[in-house]
Amino acid sequence: MSSIPAPASAEPLTSRSRDIAASLVELSKPGITALICLVAVGGFLLADPISIDLARLGILLLTGASASAGAAMLNHYLDRDLDAEMRRTRRRPLPSARIAPGGAVAVLGLALLAAGIGVASLALNLLTGVSILLGGLTYVLVYTVWLKRRSSWNIVIGGFAGSAPALAGSAAAVGSWTPGVLAFALLVFLWTPPHFWSLALLLRNDYARVGLPMLPRMDDVAYSGKVVVVSAALLVPAAVLIGWTGAVTWPVLVILVAAGLLFVALTLPLWRTVSARVARRGFLYSGPYLLLIVVAVIANVALVRGGLPGGM
Repeated sequence: MSSIPAPASAEPLTSRSRDIAASLVELSKPGITALICLVAVGGFLLADPISIDLARLGILLLTGASASAGAAMLNHYLDRDLDAEMRRTRRRPLPSARIAPGGAVAVLGLALLAAGIGVASLALNLLTGVSILLGGLTYVLVYTVWLKRRSSWNIVIGGFAGSAPALAGSAAAVGSWTPGVLAFALLVFLWTPPHFWSLALLLRNDYARVGLPMLPRMDDVAYSGKVVVVSAALLVPAAVLIGWTGAVTWPVLVILVAAGLLFVALTLPLWRTVSARVARRGFLYSGPYLLLIVVAVIANVALVRGGLPGGM
């Protein structure tokens, strides 16, 4: 007896399901979500490098990832019209119609964000949930809905969304925001402007074409270049502040300060002349810079347990 052939539509259907799944993953901004989770881990370990509760850390990661993915989906949904006009973003799943631009993405995003906040509040503590809520509200409502299309302060104020995971990590570990973690959150907050402004300088024509006020002054690129250098320089005293709280050992403090000084050195030519090459260099370094900072903060645990003193 011959076998019954599979329906002709089975393979295309499977392929379509894979495409939808891949698009949903892209909508969650997995790179940013991973970085958000690492910042949360940094806050968790910085708050208490000795008594590490792996179960609580695991819940923090799951809830943080859920909330970050949900906020990212809402950002994609709310910016779908803008993304369709920009060369950098027009191939994203919604503007390219790889996934239906209906409200399902928004519903899924809200569900993931709410789940992250709710589970963190119940399974960890209320302050952890509030910290995640503040990050989500800042990214979705304050940055995406209110400021992004209206003010060049969008990135500055919206940068708090990247700091909130550090606060959530501290709250999950010890039930409060410790001075060291507050200083760490400040550094992450100050990282956001030079990261995105370097990108805006690199792609200023694309941003200007759609009317996005991404630079300190879109009509004065030379001034904006100087602001990028100043904003990068602020990372150095922020690193020193972390050391001043006693939260990190001296080798980690040296790494934090050196990484900030390198950021300044790479962007310093923008003070005199704004060029695509230097703007690209600043943007390409900014991602690894934050990753290095977080890894150094996480590695601080081993040094503290080894008996190295903290502070300056």
